[in-house]
Amino acid sequence: MTNAETKIRMLKNSRLCFVYGLLAALPILGFGFGMAALRLSGQARVAERSFWNAARPYRICGVISAALWVIFWSFIVVLIIGRVMNVL
Repeated sequence: MTNAETKIRMLKNSRLCFVYGLLAALPILGFGFGMAALRLSGQARVAERSFWNAARPYRICGVISAALWVIFWSFIVVLIIGRVMNVL
């Protein structure tokens, strides 16, 4: 891959990380979007070692949002499973 393609992919991944991080707030589907945002952030961060990322603030906001929502939805799932196990 050329340098230009790597930079374009890094910018695209940073932007998608931001969008998926915001979509992580959706009930039920949010966990998947959050995990996708975290994965895309990792790919963009690897490319940031070689190139300057103009979309870095978007990647950071996306990964923070995704991480918080993944933790929140994991807590909700644990509560639901705990409630079901007590009923059975």
